[in-house]
Amino acid sequence: MSAYAGIDVSKATLQVALYPEVSELCVTNDAAGLEAITLYLKDHAVERVLVEATGGYERLSVRLLAKAGLKVQRINPVRARQFALAMGKRAKTDPIDARMLALFASALEDKHFVVPDVAREELTELVNQRDSLVQQRDDNRRRMKQATLPVVLEHYTTLESTLRVLIKACDKQIAEQSRRVDADLLKRLSEIKGVGSVTIASLFCYLPELGDLNRSQVAALAGVAPYNNDSGTKIGKRHIYGGRAKLRRAAYMCALVMTRVNPDFKARCARLRASGKPAKVALVACMRVLLVRLNAMVRDGEPWRDQPI
Repeated sequence: MSAYAGIDVSKATLQVALYPEVSELCVTNDAAGLEAITLYLKDHAVERVLVEATGGYERLSVRLLAKAGLKVQRINPVRARQFALAMGKRAKTDPIDARMLALFASALEDKHFVVPDVAREELTELVNQRDSLVQQRDDNRRRMKQATLPVVLEHYTTLESTLRVLIKACDKQIAEQSRRVDADLLKRLSEIKGVGSVTIASLFCYLPELGDLNRSQVAALAGVAPYNNDSGTKIGKRHIYGGRAKLRRAAYMCALVMTRVNPDFKARCARLRASGKPAKVALVACMRVLLVRLNAMVRDGEPWRDQPI
């Protein structure tokens, strides 16, 4: 009989539970604890391990377990919580969460396993650092407008200069690391007018499945797929929902630029606005088209081609 494992991750500990066996283990969230988990899972012939994303605390677990040859899946914690509620578990503790994850693992499809990619993980760390620096820069600029004391304004100005230098250095490191991830794809994407280096790095980090998806899947992963809201004779308004927020943010900025510099997307956006669509709805539609075309380009190994309206 196949066994499935769920691991509830916290900063200090890892709580492991099996299904259908009633067996649990709690270890520290470090290399030694993961070595014990690996032996434990292999002794019980575990077929699949399910871990929920926990703000980065799960990265070591996912990487080491996958390198040990175990099939590891990582899911959004919202899905895990909704599954627990659907199973009638309103209480929330680490052991309960681990048992629910193990049960959930038995119900998931046998695909989308984590594949260790050190170069991509390093690029993700650099991109996250850049996002943080840009946020600090923007926050600092807002504070400068409120400052009245000369010495305070001088400190803000110095910080602004420091952040500008750090962002520039980070951009250089991101460009170098992007080449290590996939130099050929980097070159092809860079040839597209309106797609910049930050967008490309974000695609590498937050959409590693690019080229392996169909049009519906890539739109759903980015959170730009319009979902039905119908019941009986009622036809509700479609809404986008969920998806990867950082990917969606990068696609938003890229689509915004392309509706200004790319004739195809500029005409598409104008046509949608002329038909009465709100500006944000038209832009989201352009985001969806952009991601679908990029996915098709990578999947088919073809160069980018602007399609006529």
